[in-house]
Amino acid sequence: MTPDARNLLSQEARALLTRLSLVKPLVLQETMVPAANVSDTASAGMERALGSGRRAVRALVRGFLDWLRGDGSVRATDAQAQRRFSLVRMQFNLMLAQFDIFADAYSQRSEHDIGVWLAGLDVAASDALALPDYYQSPPLVCYLDRGIGAAIRRARTRLPGGTPSPVAIVRVPRERMVGSGIASSLMHEVGHQAAALLDLVSSLRQTLRGLASSGTDAGTWKLWDRWISEIVADFWSVARVGITSTLGLMGVVSLPPPFVFRVNLADPHPMPWIRVRLSCAIGASLFPHEQWQRLSQLWGSLYPVDDLDAERRNLLVRLENNMPAFVEMLVGHRPRLLRGASLREALRVDERQPAELERLYRRVRGRPDRLRRLSPSLAFAVVGQARANGELSPEGEAATVSRLLRHWALADTLRAAESCAAAQDPHQAGREFAPAT
Repeated sequence: MTPDARNLLSQEARALLTRLSLVKPLVLQETMVPAANVSDTASAGMERALGSGRRAVRALVRGFLDWLRGDGSVRATDAQAQRRFSLVRMQFNLMLAQFDIFADAYSQRSEHDIGVWLAGLDVAASDALALPDYYQSPPLVCYLDRGIGAAIRRARTRLPGGTPSPVAIVRVPRERMVGSGIASSLMHEVGHQAAALLDLVSSLRQTLRGLASSGTDAGTWKLWDRWISEIVADFWSVARVGITSTLGLMGVVSLPPPFVFRVNLADPHPMPWIRVRLSCAIGASLFPHEQWQRLSQLWGSLYPVDDLDAERRNLLVRLENNMPAFVEMLVGHRPRLLRGASLREALRVDERQPAELERLYRRVRGRPDRLRRLSPSLAFAVVGQARANGELSPEGEAATVSRLLRHWALADTLRAAESCAAAQDPHQAGREFAPAT
């Protein structure tokens, strides 16, 4: 290696170490009120992942510098040394990509109102995911982004560089804040995490491929198979918040007709028109009520199929004719990890029937203290049902959801503080905080 190449690469490597020293722990980077913070479990997991990444990259850079100073580099060409340095820099950039993923979830926590709302969404997401009889939920962290769609980076999936993510990070659309419609997007993304924990997609695909091979309308069963990962997430959302989910979905996919009727077999999402009809069919199966038929008919009148070409009309007819059998299979599915229970049974949908949600709303109306006692996902279902029934205005809904998010964030923060205090002083155990929000 020439002296000029050695000098250049040494300076570049030392510059990496300088930039690496600027990547501080997240808890030193952001300012936020305590109620807006992510959970201790999520924070610790993210800090461990980033700390491990920083140490690994620092060791790589120092190892490269040692190699430059040693006898090994003497026999290397300039090009070989450059290739070696490029691999080191690639690892540095992957570590920065991990940092940016977590920083996105952290940075908004210092925004006025938004930070506390996000902490409230963390609590709601954790409640919607919880199925303690069957799995242990990972920590969840929410953040807002532009656009109309939500997304999730599931826990235990690989981050840039190959490290498993210690948390599930949910991106929710900023345009949905604040109202019960946010619950639809949030519960859908949580459904993806639940499906992974229960291995639902693989289990359902095995059943669907068996039905497709039976020879009865095989093409339709293959379409459900193609779309099953998104359908499962929609199912989870409906099961958790009822008609709130379907109304929220309609808000997301209310696009110009060419998009609503577009058939793209490379897309894991069902075409929007059939997706809403399927959401209504799932709701009618889980929560029998005439509201689902009315909503399905309304969607059909908003997007009539009369002007479609014959091929697409025939496809929609086939899907709708097969839909009752598909939904029956879905809600009654018994994956191995549910140990004999069906999806309907495991999610305990009986307590979220429309009549029960209406009864709860009458009991909590004008009594925010009573509404706050409900679990977050149930509270979202109650508020969304009241909005669907015309008993709650959009303005009242926004104010109610905003208060709920603040309460959940504050209550969770105080519970964590109480738990910490009790660990240090056993006499504090059993005290309860009752925040006024």
